Amino acid sequence: MDLELLILTVAALLTGISKFSVGGMGMLVLPILMIVYPGPEVLGVLIPLYLWNDLAVMFCYRQRINWRIIAALAPLLVLGMALGSWLLQGLDADRFRLLTGTMILAMLGLSLWLDDHQSQWLRHPLASRGAGLLGGLISMTTNTAGPLLSLYLMEQPLDKRAYMSTRAWIFILVNVFKVPLLIGLGLMTWESTQTSLWGIPGLALGGLIGFWLVRRLQFAQFKWLIRGTAALAAIKLFVFS
Repeated sequence: MDLELLILTVAALLTGISKFSVGGMGMLVLPILMIVYPGPEVLGVLIPLYLWNDLAVMFCYRQRINWRIIAALAPLLVLGMALGSWLLQGLDADRFRLLTGTMILAMLGLSLWLDDHQSQWLRHPLASRGAGLLGGLISMTTNTAGPLLSLYLMEQPLDKRAYMSTRAWIFILVNVFKVPLLIGLGLMTWESTQTSLWGIPGLALGGLIGFWLVRRLQFAQFKWLIRGTAALAAIKLFVFS
């Protein structure tokens, strides 16, 4: 197995685990893929990979979706992604790597800060606008908005099933909207889409693992697992790239 296929399989495995559990592993998936796709072109391989997985997610999490929360986030998510698309124009591999690492550290910092501070403000209507705008911008540029949007949703009056379904559909809609933007930027092509097909076996296995884990681990356990892997990803981007 060559390096490219190995990296793609590992990234697909983590994507499947993340999509079928509480999310947030996008912070780790992107730096792993950047080992073989170091610049913004990595998004052209990653997003089709997410879309293959979204087809299964749509089937498994189609009940108890909170459309009110999605409707509140959607307009600002779209605006944030449009701004992110503008920022991606002309971004070289080094600046893309630094931007990704910085975003990962920022999301880690926000997560740790919220552990020791009241987060009831995340239920304020203005919080949905801020989460939507920043989430769209970060998701479009570095695909690391999972922790921000997951933290926002965790503070909403949702039970576990409603949280899972609502989060899943938010990211389905985000990924679908990214497609024309990435095509317009020349980052998503027929070749990149074909490349992502090789990750489908890893997606399937990761989905089964994530589906099993979500029934056995608590949110807090997932949080620390994601934080640890994200810290390693940031170190890799800043020190070993």
